[in-house]
Amino acid sequence: MKKAVVFDLDGTLSDSVLSIAYCANRALQKYGLQTFDTKRYQYFVGDGAAELIRRTLANQETDRSDLYEEVKAEYDKLFAVDCMYQVKPYAGIPELLSELKGRGIRVAVLSNKPHPNTCKVIHDLFGDAVFDVIQGQTPEINQKPSPDGVFLIAAALGIAVEELLYVGDTNTDMQTGKNAGAFTVGVLWGFRDRKELEENHADAIIARPLELLDYL
Repeated sequence: MKKAVVFDLDGTLSDSVLSIAYCANRALQKYGLQTFDTKRYQYFVGDGAAELIRRTLANQETDRSDLYEEVKAEYDKLFAVDCMYQVKPYAGIPELLSELKGRGIRVAVLSNKPHPNTCKVIHDLFGDAVFDVIQGQTPEINQKPSPDGVFLIAAALGIAVEELLYVGDTNTDMQTGKNAGAFTVGVLWGFRDRKELEENHADAIIARPLELLDYL
């Protein structure tokens, strides 16, 4: 029996792509650059803010990576204010979390979103009494797909990695779980599709949150 579930945040717990697109597009506009629709951002995200901005600049008509420092700084400033813009939990997530807590299963978050923003999103969407560990991106921990965050969470919970499920919606998430030696569950309500999850060797794939209970 599993003792804990570690969730990715964006695209797994929270439907947040609009907030990311809103801030990134305004940062690009400031420098006269092309903006992108929300669908494109579903493929720009997943590997941290730095990689997000690099992808938006590489996908201009002419690569504008020379503006990385300026655009990244503007994005960080905007996102610090508007990280909750139109963000909401996915349907079924509150019910899943309630069921997990009722069964005595510990729950944690591991995100490549900066740690203060990760904490704010969790606080605003779920309050402070649900998650046992919240870990966003910090300079001290290698970001996903490094397994460092999973190891840190397992240690904080006092369990072995084999006793947890790692749940996410992207190739980065499946690689993170695999790198840690955890059982990985890919979700289909997030930013990516079944093909990406299968190609990155998800141990299970679910279409609705409560299906996760079958793997405890």
